[in-house]
Amino acid sequence: MSAATNDSILIFGATRGTGLEVAKILTARGDAVTAFVRPVSDRSELESLGVAMIEGDALDADSVTAAIASGPYRAIVISLGGRRGEGPRPDLIGARHIVDAARQAGTKRVLMITAIGCGESKAAVAPKVIEVLGEILAAKTEAENFLLGAGLDATILRPGGMTSDPASGTAIKTEDQMMMGVINRADLAQLTVECLDEDASIGRIYHTIDPEITWDAPLQRGDDSHHKKP
Repeated sequence: MSAATNDSILIFGATRGTGLEVAKILTARGDAVTAFVRPVSDRSELESLGVAMIEGDALDADSVTAAIASGPYRAIVISLGGRRGEGPRPDLIGARHIVDAARQAGTKRVLMITAIGCGESKAAVAPKVIEVLGEILAAKTEAENFLLGAGLDATILRPGGMTSDPASGTAIKTEDQMMMGVINRADLAQLTVECLDEDASIGRIYHTIDPEITWDAPLQRGDDSHHKKP
C-alpha cells in the first residue's frame, strides 16, 4: 500500500463509522488522506476513495510509530473504538501509542473522537450508560487526558448516541459539557473536518449533537438495547 504525501491527513479508525465518513469528506474536497488499517479490515470503501493505506494495529506501538514516522502528516484523526464484547479495545492503549508517536514525529495537530460521558461530562448521561459503558468511558477519559497533557494541538469531540443515517446538516458542536443528544456519524464527521480547519478549536472539548433529533439513544432512555432508534 502507498504511503502519504507530505500534506496528508492520517486517520486511525477509517475503515468504518465516523472515521470512514471523515475520509469521504476529505477526499471529496481533494485532501490527501492516509488510513492506518488492520490487516483483517475491510478496506474496499477506502480503496474506492483512493485513500493511501498503511497496515498495522493500534495496539502495537511499533507499527503505530512506523506509520506516523512515514509522514510528515498535516494532522491525525483518532476515531478508535470497538464493538461491545470485543477485546482488547484500542480506546486507551491505541490512543497512547498514537499520541506518543505523534509527539516523537513532531506531528502537532491531533483530533480525537471520544464520547459524551467522559471526564466531567459523566453527569450528562443516564445511569444505564455508566452501567453498560462505564469501563469504556473511563478508558476514553484516560485517553483524553493523555492527549491534553501531551503538549500537542489537540481537539476532542464527544458525540452522544450515534446513528448511520444520512447527514442532516443541523448538528452542532458546543462547549456545554452537560449537553447530551444524538448525532448522525456523517454529521459528526463534518464537524470533525470543521475543527481540523479551525485553529480556534485547538485546546477545546466539544459535545456534538443534532438538536433536531429529539429521540433519546437507547441507553440514555435506560434500555440495554442495540437498536439505533426507538
